[in-house]
Amino acid sequence: MTDLIPRLWSRFNPIEHPQAFLDVLLVTLLFFWFLEMMQGTRAVRALRGVFILLVIAMMISTVSPGLTTLNWLLRTAIYPAIVVAILILFQPELRRALERLGRTSNLLNHPLKYTNRVDMLETVNGVSRAVAQLSKQSIGALIIIERGTRLQEYAERGVILDARLAVPLLLNIFYPNSPLHDMAVIIRENRILAANVVLPLSEDIVGHRRFGTRHRAAKGMSEHTDAVVVVVSEETGTISLVHDGRMTSYLNETRLRHMLAQLLNVPLEDPPA
Repeated sequence: MTDLIPRLWSRFNPIEHPQAFLDVLLVTLLFFWFLEMMQGTRAVRALRGVFILLVIAMMISTVSPGLTTLNWLLRTAIYPAIVVAILILFQPELRRALERLGRTSNLLNHPLKYTNRVDMLETVNGVSRAVAQLSKQSIGALIIIERGTRLQEYAERGVILDARLAVPLLLNIFYPNSPLHDMAVIIRENRILAANVVLPLSEDIVGHRRFGTRHRAAKGMSEHTDAVVVVVSEETGTISLVHDGRMTSYLNETRLRHMLAQLLNVPLEDPPA
């Protein structure tokens, strides 16, 4: 037992055995990436169940080698079924991971590399100020800011506006009982592309509290695209920001501005008076 560490080091020494070291490193990174993708989703509990089932099956095979029929059943039926079950249970998470890899804008350049920084700064300041006012009045809102993935397909489901972004216009859109207050607004650079847009709802509803329709729509949009989504709760006035399926809540205007500027790669300046 005392010579275990020296033997492991001699086997995985990166200088003497670079291929073995690289093999372990790549497998470690793969598992880390997989677990990072699963974190915060409903797949975590399913993953625990699969792990427990595998441990039980391995214990039965090890402790009771004489159970020939049971061991044969495990090898020929249970193990293949678990592999197929993993693909089915984790289908949304695997699809999200492949979509993330397929976004060449995230791999080759920044999504907003060629976007006018002045326009985006105007969007960051305008959205932050409008959301702060909506939050104070507990008026629900759902704002989608387009990045690398074009959202024209979603915009065509609503009412095309193509109007320059302005705080009063956003406030009027979300004002209760106005014709366009329901659903979402899509923003492209510094223009309101469309309003009253219907969005896909996320199937991931695991958490310490149940998500309403707006928050589920925000998560669903961030799971299908690289858009940045801002939500105002109609019940509590809480401001949340959703990106890549992850939600950050209880934001104020200043914190929201800084997070938007970071995600949109905009040099932050003092907001206009």
